[in-house]
Order: sequence, then structure tokens, then C-alpha cells
Amino acid sequence: MIGHVLFFAFATVLIAAAVGVITSRNPVHSAIYLVLAFFTSAGLWLLLEAEFLAIVLVLVYVGAVMVLFLFVVMMLDINLAKLREGFTAYVPLGLGVALLIVIQVAHVVWFRGQDTALMDTPEPRPEGYSNTRELGSVLYTEHVYAFELAAVILLVAIVAAITLTMRKRPGLKVQDIARQVAVRREDRVRIVKMDAEKD
Repeated sequence: MIGHVLFFAFATVLIAAAVGVITSRNPVHSAIYLVLAFFTSAGLWLLLEAEFLAIVLVLVYVGAVMVLFLFVVMMLDINLAKLREGFTAYVPLGLGVALLIVIQVAHVVWFRGQDTALMDTPEPRPEGYSNTRELGSVLYTEHVYAFELAAVILLVAIVAAITLTMRKRPGLKVQDIARQVAVRREDRVRIVKMDAEKD
């Protein structure tokens, strides 16, 4: 009974955080809502006895990816007024995609509900079971190429984010090493001779 209460509590917070991600007008607030969604998802993983996935979700996504995403959002200096100008043009496409996702989720819930009860509790794992070992054996044998491909895509995304932040902006001060090294003594110091002044 307590498991069901915790599940519905976590699910409610997760849905509220997801809605906050897509409805927040400030990109930084959206990123913070996404951090809350990740933490809540980690709680759901713990309820399913998937401790490794819960820890990875917190350490990798919240501790690394989300921090990087937050810094990129803050460094890009996004013009929010310009982004909101053409928002209404994408409303039909967004509604269509949302309707398609709702239909897909409804189909999954309906097909799964044919065989199992709605409130089925998963069977507890035996004493010596390790989901980390099971996940690693599947990830690094059957899905190793997909895992490596995901790592390459993340690397390209990081390089692209750094490239976007290093673009030339008006008023940006950069250091020119070649110009500093080529400077002459005469350009740095100017000696001015003045007559002594008497009181």
C-alpha cells in the first residue's frame, strides 16, 4: 500500500515538473524543472528496485548533463522576445505531435491492461540479485554499438555547444597572443621630460 502511495506521489510531481519544463517562459526555470523531473524519475526507479539506474540518472543527468545544459542556456544569451514572435505558427504542429504521443501512450496502456491488473506489484528480486551486473551484461554485449554511438553523439553536442558560445559578439574582449608578443618597448613606455617646478 505504501508503495502505491509513493508511486502516485512521485508521478504527480513528475507530471507537474514536466509541464513546468514546457510551459516556463524562462529557459533557466525550464532547466530547473527538468532537474526536478530527473530526481523524481530516480525515485520511481528506486521503487522498481533499479538502484543503479536511479543513481546514474542523478549523477550523470543532474550532475553533468543538466549543469552543462544550464551553463549553455545562460551563456547563449537567448533573445526571448524574438523567440516568442513566431510561437503561434508552430501551434498546429505541436498539437499534432502531442495528439500522436497521447494516442501512442493510450495504445500501450490499453494493450498492457489486457493481460495484467492495473495495480500489479512487481515480484521482489532474490537476495543476491544485482541489476548492475544484469544491465552491464546486456549493455556491453547486445547493445554495445548503440552505446558507443550515443557517446559520439553526446561528444558532438558538447563540441557544438562550446562552438556556439565562442562566436563573435559585439563588445566581446578577446586576448590576441600574437599581438602581445610582437609589442615593442617603445610602444609600451613613453618617457616625458619635464622641467623641475619650484615652490
